[in-house]
Amino acid sequence: MTQAETVLLNGRIFCGLAEGFAEALAIGGGKVLAAGSAAEIAALQGPDTQVVDLAGRVAIPGLNDAHMHLLPLGLAMSEVNLRPEEGVNSIEEVLRRIAVAVKGKKPGEWVTGRGYDHNELTEARHPTAEELDRVSPDNPVYIKRTCGHVGVVNSRAMAAAGIGHNTPSPDGGLIERRDNKLTGLLAESAMRLIVQAMPRPSAAELKAAIEKAGHYMLAQGFTSVMDAGVGMGAGMAEIEAYEEVARAGTLPVRTWVCIYGNADGIGDEAHAAGYRFGRETGLLRYGAMKVFGDGSAGGLTAAMSEPYLVGDPDNRGIFIYSDAAMHGYLRHYHELGYQLAIHAIGDAAIEQVLSGMEKADSPEHPIKGRRHRIEHCGFLTDGQLARMAAAGIDPVPQPAFIYEFGDLYVINLGEERAGASYPMRKWLDGGLHAAASSDAPVCATDPFKNLFTMVTRQTKRHTEIGGAESLSMEEAVHAYTLLGAYTQFAEDRVGRLVPGQLADIAVLSHDIFAIPVGEVENDVRCDLTLLGGAVVFDRHGQLAAAAQ
Repeated sequence: MTQAETVLLNGRIFCGLAEGFAEALAIGGGKVLAAGSAAEIAALQGPDTQVVDLAGRVAIPGLNDAHMHLLPLGLAMSEVNLRPEEGVNSIEEVLRRIAVAVKGKKPGEWVTGRGYDHNELTEARHPTAEELDRVSPDNPVYIKRTCGHVGVVNSRAMAAAGIGHNTPSPDGGLIERRDNKLTGLLAESAMRLIVQAMPRPSAAELKAAIEKAGHYMLAQGFTSVMDAGVGMGAGMAEIEAYEEVARAGTLPVRTWVCIYGNADGIGDEAHAAGYRFGRETGLLRYGAMKVFGDGSAGGLTAAMSEPYLVGDPDNRGIFIYSDAAMHGYLRHYHELGYQLAIHAIGDAAIEQVLSGMEKADSPEHPIKGRRHRIEHCGFLTDGQLARMAAAGIDPVPQPAFIYEFGDLYVINLGEERAGASYPMRKWLDGGLHAAASSDAPVCATDPFKNLFTMVTRQTKRHTEIGGAESLSMEEAVHAYTLLGAYTQFAEDRVGRLVPGQLADIAVLSHDIFAIPVGEVENDVRCDLTLLGGAVVFDRHGQLAAAAQ
């Protein structure tokens, strides 16, 4: 009889939506040996077996953030934090934090920040270049709205990027002017002008960002992620950084690479260099190609069939590319063998992307079985949902958008359209693999707020939006584990706690299936994370203390 290296006892084990709960779990060789009753697992214990006492807690499969930006999250940890939950609720506070950062810089050095939400600011507007100039006259400043699709820069930054009074807005972007004056606000492709003017991070900084963000994710119970746009900031240097940490064995989490393939991306270069679907280096796996279709609903740039209710009465958002250009990209990357992972939030953008995927279908290159994805897929019609199901195209949504931005959706789009957004119940009932994610650093990575919102459909202000789309807690965890694995062609490896699967496990501080859902929002933490059976995070030093 095989002896277990580790057993989990005295709690509940959530093995999967179909499998339900077990009393105990045995691990050996980095995989799950058995899940069953305490007596059954006790038979696998030996004198050298490590015992993890759950003490009434619950263990679940390691969480999978199916759409985030791991490397940018790590870099953002060194930027000025402008997120609302960090106390940034006015333009005055934005400017104060920028002024503090400027004091630590030499003249001419860039100051960057991320996370402000104009809807959460007392002034209910974006900062301006003129205001940023007052606190940073000698340093270029670039701050990004939380969605990452809108940013504001000061005069020094615009000068560095060659943006002047007569610079036209690029295709698929906006350089805002009011009263014939530059405001400093940039949207979508216009933001690339700033990115291209900024100094790129060094190889050491890129590797450190990956490792820092990866350990941060482990501490929340995540064992798998997708980095949804590798190459967006520093080109091929980002792939090289990932390869180096993967070869060195210092990549903390299993990572599904989505290559940035826009017009200014690295898609063809990465393909020529051999970074293709199916390639693996340690915990690093390649498979997806990213193209942007539109912007964000919070930033009024997601492409909608009906106009927004605020601002310009004719505004229906922004298409990054024409139909012909988008469809060309989709066919090209589809025929190169990549999984398509295309950003589309508004129903008009979803239609552009979905029709392009359908047109790329051919006997030589069928789309069935390719598990193409529409990232976010926030505001779709029932007809589009049915076409996605028929073609095997899955949405990869962020329920966290409802939590953080749902109240703004009501303002921008009205209650009915907001309530129909990110329809987790319809997707699950329709057989689609709607894998939950955070899009960090757009939203916080906190999985428990995401789970709370999937179950309640409540925003952070506890406004219920589209309550009919709520899930059970078991279904929500399923969306955060096995469905993510499926979208990454990894369901045979991770996502459930059944014999033969890798022992990727999160032990939570509370039994989230038994406590009131309101407690999940703020009270639950990850106590222990195992990756392939090895302890990679131990919040209380529980196992180290037990070994002494």
